[in-house]
Amino acid sequence: MASTSTLFTGLTGLNAHARKLDVIGNNIANVNTTAFKSSRMLFSSMFTQNLGLGTTPSEVLGGVNPKQIGNGVSIGAIQRNFNNGTLNPTGDLRDMAVDGSGFFVVEREGQAFYTRAGTFRQDPSDNLTTATGERLLGYAIDEDFNILTGQLVPINIPVGKRTIAEATENVSVVGNLNKDGDIPTQGSIIELLGTATAGFSELGGGFITATSLLTDIEDPNAAATALFTVGQSIQISGASVGEAEVPDAILNITATTTVQDFMDFIDAAMGIQAAAGANPDGNTPGVTVDPLTGIIEIVGNTGTINDLAIASGDIQLLDSAGAYVSSPFVADKSVSADGESIRTTFVVYDSLGTDVRVDVSMVLDSTPDEGPVWRYYLSAADDTDLDLAITTGLLQFDTDGQLDPDSSSISVTVDRDDTGAGTPLTFDLSFVSDSGQTTSLDTSSSLIGLATDGLPPGTLETFAAGEDGIILGRFSNGAIRTMGQVVLANFSNPAGLIDAGGNLFATGPNSGPAAIASAGELGNGTIVSGALELSNVDLGEEFTQMILTSTGYSASSRVIRTADELIQQLLVLGR
Repeated sequence: MASTSTLFTGLTGLNAHARKLDVIGNNIANVNTTAFKSSRMLFSSMFTQNLGLGTTPSEVLGGVNPKQIGNGVSIGAIQRNFNNGTLNPTGDLRDMAVDGSGFFVVEREGQAFYTRAGTFRQDPSDNLTTATGERLLGYAIDEDFNILTGQLVPINIPVGKRTIAEATENVSVVGNLNKDGDIPTQGSIIELLGTATAGFSELGGGFITATSLLTDIEDPNAAATALFTVGQSIQISGASVGEAEVPDAILNITATTTVQDFMDFIDAAMGIQAAAGANPDGNTPGVTVDPLTGIIEIVGNTGTINDLAIASGDIQLLDSAGAYVSSPFVADKSVSADGESIRTTFVVYDSLGTDVRVDVSMVLDSTPDEGPVWRYYLSAADDTDLDLAITTGLLQFDTDGQLDPDSSSISVTVDRDDTGAGTPLTFDLSFVSDSGQTTSLDTSSSLIGLATDGLPPGTLETFAAGEDGIILGRFSNGAIRTMGQVVLANFSNPAGLIDAGGNLFATGPNSGPAAIASAGELGNGTIVSGALELSNVDLGEEFTQMILTSTGYSASSRVIRTADELIQQLLVLGR
């Protein structure tokens, strides 16, 4: 007799195969979905009718197996395949893919989600977001571009907005200093006179001294008339040291300005370094006045590169409006500086990234038996005080022309007052670098600024993530700096995650909590920038399963039809 249970058994087959076809259809529909993970449905038999549970064997009879009739099929499980899809290069460094295990961590309205789809773009606030607006989470950076691990925050990459500048900390200058050059004998000597033959006198008689007021100096060309008055100024313009023209400098004349103030002004404006000590001819670098003649004498440092050039017209008197009045000084140069020397200029940067030019001059000092000795002179026109001179000192070389390590590096300080930058700018100047060192051999002198750190202002232009998830940004000034770090989440059972739609997953009861770590750590895969993970759907497998599922569905419908025919025949017998 036909059983109605057969109808329901066939119905379970129809339902189960229909659901499997839903899974297959979903897989095929998402064959081109970024980082889509395919699923498979597994069948399991339903409970059975027990006609007998069987018996155990006896001494005279064998055992009897159970008599059971199944009641159809049900959905045993729907398993998601988390195997990696193929990585497809896109050429857009904002795209990211995970090569291996792990999920990107994103958040929406405070709730965390997990995704393998790395189609990240920037929103108006410069946060990296998914195609549906979830913000990518990771580690931020501090002001010095160090990664702040621990707390997850939205990754923010302000392209075109973030600027940096860094003060110089280290400079290398290398070259060769000719040990057989001429040893200096003298520095420049220039006299400043009132006329071609005489110095300056005070009003009322007597020659000027260092303490004389400028307003008390008599005009050599107009007896009993003051040469200078309050409100005027003295400008030096066009003078030079060696081949380098010194910057214009101005001394304002007040009622208390003295001759000593004027001499200090000339000394600073010309960058004369008295700390070098007396020259070989016995004259001491600096500016003095002879109280017996009223003549102002300027003595420069040794070395042809330090030779002073001041013409009579280079020192000008200006009125209170800055207009030219006269050239009150007659400059007479009697001695030129000599001695082997060389100069080079390098650029450093203050904390705002402003260029600061620094000159370093090297002058042969002596050649004792221990090895050549050279004196360095550092000066900077961009130093914000009047004095060009920064520092001077000696470099000792051995008999092989190699620099004594104890004198291979010096600390340099440049004033940056009233510039808005950190002041003073301090950096180390080394005469040794990774690619060479300064020597003193029997070849022509040459000197170059080989390496300088620090950076001018630069704007963030682009960025990319490395395998470890660290995002490096490139600035327009050539700097490469860390901008953050993308992290990955892993689960003890990824198959337990709940599909939240939009390529997102949420934690489920059987997934376990998210374990957050950097890419490449704790079993996480690595990050590939400029690529996306493709769907892992295997169309060949899906089409095969679709055929099998269709066959199973047809067979289940045939069971229902057969059971129906038997019931109809039974009803015919009852008529």
